[in-house]
Amino acid sequence: MQYKRILLKLSGEALMGDRNYGIDPKRLSEYAKEIKEVVDKGIEVAIVIGGGNIFRGVAGASNGMDRVQGDHMGMLATCINGLALQSALEAENVFTRLQTALEIKEVAEPYIRRKAIRHLEKGRVVIFGAGTGNPYFTTDTAAVLRAIEIDADAILKGTRVDGVYDADPEKFKNAVKFENITFKDVIEKGLKVMDMTAFTLSEENNLPIIIFDMNKQGNLLKLVSGEKVGTLINI
Repeated sequence: MQYKRILLKLSGEALMGDRNYGIDPKRLSEYAKEIKEVVDKGIEVAIVIGGGNIFRGVAGASNGMDRVQGDHMGMLATCINGLALQSALEAENVFTRLQTALEIKEVAEPYIRRKAIRHLEKGRVVIFGAGTGNPYFTTDTAAVLRAIEIDADAILKGTRVDGVYDADPEKFKNAVKFENITFKDVIEKGLKVMDMTAFTLSEENNLPIIIFDMNKQGNLLKLVSGEKVGTLINI
């Protein structure tokens, strides 16, 4: 299947490249080029990025910080990543809009569903920052929620592994990769794909998820062009 409108989910850690924290400009530039290739094919692209390369609310809470405060800091971290990706995409001449669930009107538009859809229809990339705007919800949940709201064909979750395995492929060399798997089987086998709130929301709305290796050049373009890349999770 070739996709018309996708939501790309990237982790904040993906932007670190080989660094221990922060943003690697080289990795950012590589991602921008990959996304540009997809946009040039006429595919509408929305993006949600995590903030784990800068701050994690859960980690803050484990160190005695108030969880709500920590989650708000994490949301602001996603906005920093969103601004960085917007800058990288615009350097590639890709028209981009950053919309945030927390209002920061001096640097980004507030999230308005109809406006986001209009931007996509005009060929602009839309980056959604600040998660859902609520504490206790991950950026995985924000990605699924926004994908449903904008009527995306699928969520493409870019990771550093090339799909879903029956065990951690970085620890177990004999781990078996699934080409296709159902939501039910992922839950029954206890496989870690995304947090359960996000996962069940995706299942209830029949929104396919594709887990793929974003760091392999050309994977994103192959995937949206209908080639088999990564693991497809559906009903």
